[in-house]
Amino acid sequence: MHLVVDALGLPLTFEVTEGQRNDIVPAKELASRARSRCLIADKAYDASAFRASLEAAGCTPVIPWNRSRATSRSYDKELYKARSELECTFNLLKQARRFATRYEKTLRNYAAVVALGCAMLWLRI
Repeated sequence: MHLVVDALGLPLTFEVTEGQRNDIVPAKELASRARSRCLIADKAYDASAFRASLEAAGCTPVIPWNRSRATSRSYDKELYKARSELECTFNLLKQARRFATRYEKTLRNYAAVVALGCAMLWLRI
């Protein structure tokens, strides 16, 4: 489950992938769909090609560097603290058992459950 949220923690777009898929694979498409000026992500999204695509789109990447990289890059640590909004959004979604345990057998049905959960967050039900 890959999710893009705004500054208030409201979901903007999501994509459901297999559990063994790397996080960076759907990241470029999700970032282009969100069209934000700043993207805050964790170390799993630290890739040169992804950073270059964000900068080409006019988006500032706030991604800590992965320790396995030869060179380190600086990032705004104060702005990175806002990533907690994403974690809180996932926590709210996981309060629904259907989302957390993935009862649905098909991708289509599970994506519908995720969409309903995101809509409930927007409506604050």
